[in-house]
Amino acid sequence: MKGSSYCNLNNINIASTRSGRTILGMPEWNVVVKNNCNCTQSQIRLSCRGFQTTEIVSPSILALEGDSCLLINGHPLKGFATVSFSYAWDPPYILMPLTSHTTCS
Repeated sequence: MKGSSYCNLNNINIASTRSGRTILGMPEWNVVVKNNCNCTQSQIRLSCRGFQTTEIVSPSILALEGDSCLLINGHPLKGFATVSFSYAWDPPYILMPLTSHTTCS
């Protein structure tokens, strides 16, 4: 079922930009996760092996579970919607999507 309604992990775009702030001596990074597809994706997990931060990230946004993180408690991220969070660490962490479930209506 390929075509405009077909989504996969390549449709989850993660952008990190430096905010210019410093939290407990570490540079702060603003992260935006975007579902770049017209279908809803849920149960989005990101690679988080070794992830550390001096700034508290709400577990309702990013919950660290072993070597992966669950985004927004597994709730759906609608097509072309974004979710944002900030963390502080040096060097910046490369967050990559690991798994998701796609639902097209």
